[in-house]
Amino acid sequence: MLSYSTGESGSGPDVDKVREATHIAQEMRPDLLIEGPIQYDAAIDEKVAAQKLPGSKVAGRATVFIFPDLNTGNNTYKAVQRSTGALAIGPVLQGLRLPVNDLSRGCLVDDIVNTVAITAIQAQQNETAGERK
Repeated sequence: MLSYSTGESGSGPDVDKVREATHIAQEMRPDLLIEGPIQYDAAIDEKVAAQKLPGSKVAGRATVFIFPDLNTGNNTYKAVQRSTGALAIGPVLQGLRLPVNDLSRGCLVDDIVNTVAITAIQAQQNETAGERK
């Protein structure tokens, strides 16, 4: 759960929001390794993690990054995608009754293809889940 602060190093409404979201997620899914608040560098770099959050099972080895808000997530993924040529799929919305996903007006053709593929998979999973009920 990304933030501009790691662990207890910062305070304020933005950090508190991430801290509370982390607590809720950990309560709801104690089987998942969830860490937060954590800065991106501490989330991906083991040397930084050892300094900022020693003893964490996630820090330095994170593979899923939850951004604190739409503004941060949207700007970050677009910056990384456009400056590195990285593949970015999403945003992918979850928890709705039917699959619904979003595309930016500036999206690339590959973005459209990937989003359609993800939405089709979500629709198939919804059909399968409906058969089990």
